[in-house]
Amino acid sequence: MADIIQLLPDHVANQIAAGEVVQRPASVVKELLENAIDAEATLIKLIIKDSGKTLVQVIDNGKGMSTTDARLSFERHATSKIRTADDLFQLHTKGFRGEALASIAAIAHVELKTKQENDEVGNVIIIEGSTMVSQDVVVTPKGTSIAVKNLFFNIPARRNFLKSNTVELRHVMDEFHRVALAHPNISFSFYNNGSDVFNLPPGNYRQRIVNIFGNKTNEKLVPVEENTEVLKISGFVGKPEFSKKTRGEQYFFVNDRFIKSGYLNHAISSAFDGLLKNGVHPSYFLYLTVNPQTIDINIHPTKTEIKFDDEHTLYALLRSAVKHSLGQFNIAPVLDFEHDPNLDTPYSYKNIHANTPVIEVDRSFNPFKESGNSSRQHTTTFKNETSNHWDSLYVGLESKGNSFKQEFSEVHFESEESSESIFDNDTQVEQAQTTYQLHNKYIVSTIKSGMLILDQYRAHQRILYEDFLKCMTIKEGMSQQLLFPLELHFSTKDIEIIKQLKDDLEHAGFVFSNIHNEGVEIIGLPVNIPEKEVISILEYLISDVENEVPDSNFSATDLLAKSMAKSLAIKRGQSLKKDEQEHLVNSLFACKEPNVSPNNKATFITMSVDELDKKFI
Repeated sequence: MADIIQLLPDHVANQIAAGEVVQRPASVVKELLENAIDAEATLIKLIIKDSGKTLVQVIDNGKGMSTTDARLSFERHATSKIRTADDLFQLHTKGFRGEALASIAAIAHVELKTKQENDEVGNVIIIEGSTMVSQDVVVTPKGTSIAVKNLFFNIPARRNFLKSNTVELRHVMDEFHRVALAHPNISFSFYNNGSDVFNLPPGNYRQRIVNIFGNKTNEKLVPVEENTEVLKISGFVGKPEFSKKTRGEQYFFVNDRFIKSGYLNHAISSAFDGLLKNGVHPSYFLYLTVNPQTIDINIHPTKTEIKFDDEHTLYALLRSAVKHSLGQFNIAPVLDFEHDPNLDTPYSYKNIHANTPVIEVDRSFNPFKESGNSSRQHTTTFKNETSNHWDSLYVGLESKGNSFKQEFSEVHFESEESSESIFDNDTQVEQAQTTYQLHNKYIVSTIKSGMLILDQYRAHQRILYEDFLKCMTIKEGMSQQLLFPLELHFSTKDIEIIKQLKDDLEHAGFVFSNIHNEGVEIIGLPVNIPEKEVISILEYLISDVENEVPDSNFSATDLLAKSMAKSLAIKRGQSLKKDEQEHLVNSLFACKEPNVSPNNKATFITMSVDELDKKFI
């Protein structure tokens, strides 16, 4: 039998490896930014086009590479970071496997320009699909510039799996945030399709967080500091009242490397027990420093998952540190049983001195001056005078009452003209009893074959969804003008998503007067949307985009209609009147697709009389 096992060609092996390292444009951004940091750059510039599908370019002022190093950097497992296997447990740099550039070059067009400080000229290398096209000298400033163009040009199937530009841009910005937050001492700038998105000067951790998420973030942060032999913790957590419905602002950094850890995230959530509402998540930016020998960061190609030697100790230290900070800054409620609040001086009286009351005594007063008989006579006279005085209050009251009766007898009340109903009384009584609300969640209605049980939340979602979709499709959404502009604050990442969806929001009835880097100003809202629900609607919309709700057939109009319907629908637990229940049932069955909600979940079920009879057998 002939041999069937053979070695893969290098370019095929590189493409397979690229599937692990490079999943989307954000993966390229992460690898290139980390290489720039390893090159000791103090100024890093990121340029992308079409959310990274067309171009991802990173320019830094780092050490640069020699001619030989520039060529070897595109070979598989070529690295300057490790020499032996033991070096994997003493890592202080970002990239160490030597896979990134080789994997990227296998699936894109790559142009590398680099120059060391003491060299007169630099080198330029052009690679297309692992094939070296050219290598030459070039005049370029100190540092490295690497441009990755036409990602997945030779693997169309992988390119088709990419999401919409809005979703891919969100992933790119996430990776940029993670790297920029981990290194506040480095200056970063970010350009998307020629526009300036971020320009982050060097500073401390707090300044970097505020520069990325907006000036309003500064008042939301509570510092966390703890220093032990096992773990050093520094950073910030968000105040409970500023918690969000999404997990966007949750960052763990271990030895200046962003990681994901559901176990450590649970430690933070447990520290906030009793302080958060259901369905919201706390924000945190925590920097952990541990001994490199106690962690293994080589368990995942993207290096975002880390294995700790003693996770239980880290859990306990992290939970107690966050809980201590919340209590220290009076965020968490504290009970002091020895303190008497009645002894506290109000703030308004803090600097006011109390006046000593003046006591005056009438020394000539004598209650026994008159005899007992005269006092009794005097008392009797007083009572008579008092009774006469009260009797005078009723003089003429009877005549006034008659006049009042006469006046009110001539008053006529306006009322609608009564018209005969097309149904007889028996039918109306029967209709009034056709619906019943069960546990403020479901509406039970009778039908010919049995009964219908309707989920009021999903049913109202379907009704609102079709109404909003109709308005946005014909681009004639009705808008109501606000008396005062509504100012809402968002992070820069959320603002970019709102910009992408601005046209569809305007078709729905929103009117924007200004969209800037830290928020939006709204002067008009769709009809029947209360002002207090606007922030919830936009947060739901941003959350759906961040959670990759849209697929390859993504429609911003459809997503917006779903988000608005989800925000404004009648919630479970809300009591409805009889006429509201009937209106909900009738409106649902007037929809084009009454059977399912906008998320393709059943809106109602039916149960026949035969099925009920079987329950009693």
